[in-house]
Amino acid sequence: MNSRILAVAAAVFLLTGFGAGQALAQNDTAGTDQPAMMQPGDTAATPATTDAAATPAAEEPKAATPAEPPKEQENPYGLKHIWTSGDFVSRTVMVLLAIMSVGTWYIFFTKYWEQSRMLGQASQVEKRFWSSNNLNEGIDKLAKNSVFRSVAEAGVRSASGSPGMVNQNDWIGMALARQLEEINAKLQTGIAFLASVGSTAPFVGLFGTVWGILNALVAIGLSGQPSIEKVAGPVGEALIMTAIGLFVAVPAVMLYNFLVRRNKVIQEKLKSFAGDLQVYLVTKGK
Repeated sequence: MNSRILAVAAAVFLLTGFGAGQALAQNDTAGTDQPAMMQPGDTAATPATTDAAATPAAEEPKAATPAEPPKEQENPYGLKHIWTSGDFVSRTVMVLLAIMSVGTWYIFFTKYWEQSRMLGQASQVEKRFWSSNNLNEGIDKLAKNSVFRSVAEAGVRSASGSPGMVNQNDWIGMALARQLEEINAKLQTGIAFLASVGSTAPFVGLFGTVWGILNALVAIGLSGQPSIEKVAGPVGEALIMTAIGLFVAVPAVMLYNFLVRRNKVIQEKLKSFAGDLQVYLVTKGK
């Protein structure tokens, strides 16, 4: 009985020791497969540092360059294009309109200065001529280039003697009238040019427009591309000629009316001076 108990106990002990040995063997094998624990002093690369080293360093941001201002696109249609691409007729029209415009402003400034000078001379007649002691003294007080002095001198010459078939009053009147006509003709010089420009410049510009549209339509027909882009540019360019014609004509008409009104004022002053002078010469002779 005791021997059986001892045998069972020995068998249990052996089985227990064998199982513990296998467990220890498995624990040793698992410990060799796992990586060793990192110590604080270890310098081995961790996965995070490995990934950081693998990725390239980020580039430094470049300084932003200032944006260039947009360049103005040249207008493919305009006066410059008309002159460079136009033919002899279109260039002649442009030169003719330019001459009309320059001539208009030149005549205006010269006539305006001349009229202002005559109006200034008219204001001096009352102050110097009629306030003089005698006729010769009054004439000497007037400027040598004064139109009123030329009228007074013509009256004095006619009063010095008259043909027997014409009385003195009529003779003085005719002499003064001739002098006034010469002055009026001088005042009208150049005024007719402004009237001509005002009446013809629109038609000259219109002719340039018609000629430009004709050439544009012919070119479009030959190209075989009758699209709105191909038509709008050349036709609009041709219409510039009409605008230039109006730009030349309108100032010419306005300046013409302005100068004509001033001429009428000067003519009235000269006519009044000649009438008073004629009365003075006739009554003095009597």
